[in-house]
Amino acid sequence: MNTYQIASVMGALLLAGAQTAPAQTTTPAAAATAAPAAKAKAKPDSLFPDEVVAKAKGFEIRRSDLDDAVLSIKRSLAAQNRTLTAEESAMAERQVLDRLIQVQLLLQKATDADRAQAKELSDKRVADAKTRASSEEAFKRQLMVSGLDEAKLRAKLIEEATAEQVLVRELKVVIADDQVRKYYDDNPSRFEQPELVRAAHVLIATKDIQSNTELSEDQKKEKLKVAEDVLKKAKAGGDFAKLAKDYSDDPGSKDKGGEYTFPRGQMVPAFESAAFALKTNEVSAIVTTPFGYHIIKSYEKIPAKKVAFDTVSTDLKQYLSVQEIQKLLPDYSKKVRAEAKVEILDDNLKLVEQPDLPGAATAQPDASKKGAAK
Repeated sequence: MNTYQIASVMGALLLAGAQTAPAQTTTPAAAATAAPAAKAKAKPDSLFPDEVVAKAKGFEIRRSDLDDAVLSIKRSLAAQNRTLTAEESAMAERQVLDRLIQVQLLLQKATDADRAQAKELSDKRVADAKTRASSEEAFKRQLMVSGLDEAKLRAKLIEEATAEQVLVRELKVVIADDQVRKYYDDNPSRFEQPELVRAAHVLIATKDIQSNTELSEDQKKEKLKVAEDVLKKAKAGGDFAKLAKDYSDDPGSKDKGGEYTFPRGQMVPAFESAAFALKTNEVSAIVTTPFGYHIIKSYEKIPAKKVAFDTVSTDLKQYLSVQEIQKLLPDYSKKVRAEAKVEILDDNLKLVEQPDLPGAATAQPDASKKGAAK
């Protein structure tokens, strides 16, 4: 795995909890980052009582808190055309509950300085998310996938960042600059950026965008006619970015002109093969994938290279900090849980040694940009 662009992994660390196995931040654990804060609340209009599933000194977590958090994970996976099995869903409940407990334990230890730093960090993360989304509209669509709005996202990110600051302070993790340089020099293969292609596409979907179900054959024929019309306009020299904005069904790219930059191995084979085979400024024929009909335009090929140290040093320091925290977290977690007298009231929710959620892996720096046209 390439290791040169690190995302925040504190949510994954918290999700991993007392386990030693790390979790990834870009799939289920990322959705967990948007999970609601644990708090006492009642649902008088509910047919079922909102029972307390875990408690400790100073807080309790109710079934609704857990259900909201797990639903956020399932929504995120659904957007990737993935679902949890019954066994994975039960595992997710246990892991997420453990994470909610740990967040609350850490929040109780937060200082004013921790909260101030967390506010700055969360503001930066929201700004970064908006930049990656390319437009306010795309950003809002991404939030909708997890059932959030911007205010809720900010509240959750502040909570996560506060817990993160407490962990860094409590565990006294300090990574020196020479450690960062040594890791970079000792692991050259991890900073090799593979050949990339920068390309744009227009997707004419053959699935219902809302329900993700296949269209009928007659509907697909109509969609193919639309794709053929878009292809004619593109081949005639039409503004490809405008065509993407006007016609594409890919919400992850249409607002940025359909553009992605990616290495081999990230897109579905037919899409990837076509994109890498194109010459600069060449437009493909219609490419069919399980997602629909694609018209692809290549903008440039970016040769493989080693990423400069200055480009990755800040993120690499964070990555090394996370690795050190992972080593210290299990013992620290046991200590604070014992001090707070944590009780899980539902035996089915008690965490046991389990494999990670689907796709979970140690968060590693990755310089390639991942696209949605998979």
